[in-house]
Amino acid sequence: MAFDETGELIRHVKFPRNAPQVAKKLMSMMDGRPAKELLGLVKALSGQGFDVFYFENPELARSVGEELGVNTSAKAPLSAAERVRADMSSFAEEIGFLKPGEDLGRWIHDVNMEMTRALVRRSFEKRDLVVAQAINMIDDIDRILNLMASRIREWYNIHFPELNRLVDEHERFIRLVKELGHRDNFTVERLSKLGLPKDKAKKIAEAAARSVGAELREGDLSRIRDVCSIALELYSMRRSLERYIDAVMEEIAPNLKAVAGALLGARLISLAGGLEKLAKMPSSTVQVLGAEKALFRALRTGGKPPKHGVIFQHYYVKGSKRWQRGKIA
Repeated sequence: MAFDETGELIRHVKFPRNAPQVAKKLMSMMDGRPAKELLGLVKALSGQGFDVFYFENPELARSVGEELGVNTSAKAPLSAAERVRADMSSFAEEIGFLKPGEDLGRWIHDVNMEMTRALVRRSFEKRDLVVAQAINMIDDIDRILNLMASRIREWYNIHFPELNRLVDEHERFIRLVKELGHRDNFTVERLSKLGLPKDKAKKIAEAAARSVGAELREGDLSRIRDVCSIALELYSMRRSLERYIDAVMEEIAPNLKAVAGALLGARLISLAGGLEKLAKMPSSTVQVLGAEKALFRALRTGGKPPKHGVIFQHYYVKGSKRWQRGKIA
């Protein structure tokens, strides 16, 4: 509907009586993309001699002005728009959109439901939410792997306890157990084939030869090796997720990836609740993302606030001297 400067309704164009179609048009105009009905209305009024058009949505005003070459301006709230919102049913009847006595509330409810569905669908289509879930999955996999690695070490410790102190890295330990099984198979030749340096392989082989561990039946070792296979699949899945996150971050946030790295950038997006929310945060908030518990504890007790949150994982912060980390973060 169009009103002149005196507040009189001078022209209108009706939307179709189809809630999904109207919701789509309203969503488009909320984003600053004018519907064809609006463009037709402005074009007709321009032909009548009207030269300035006021809108409440600045983006919509700009788009209409650029598309039709007319003077537009944004002002909110507009008195005419407030009048329409205050008595929408009367205006709907006046322009013939509703029959007398027909309920406008039901129609508005249907349109609002369609718009809500579209907004929810749009939020789920955001790629930053995908990368946030992927980084959360990596965290879940890490927790599972830590539990599995501890259990495998304790379990295999019964048979070959010396290996536990000789191999610190969980994945390498699990791979050795999976590939070799019985401690008698821990020879220099076989260990070297699995990528161990010769001196390390020699130490492990010597420890296996004089191990004080108990003998295990083949069935017992098979169960341990089965669990090792599952753990190794999880390590492989984790690496696959890292590659996936790297590719998605290059697509949606290349600058953040360049500055913070793919994994840390994805973690910041996850903690912030989305890329747009992260972009709008002050730097002081970004600095302590992930340290909320420590921050609130400091506020509650009057202690020192944390100097950094997950941003500590960045090598600039982690690799610096302790007294410099706060400023670098």
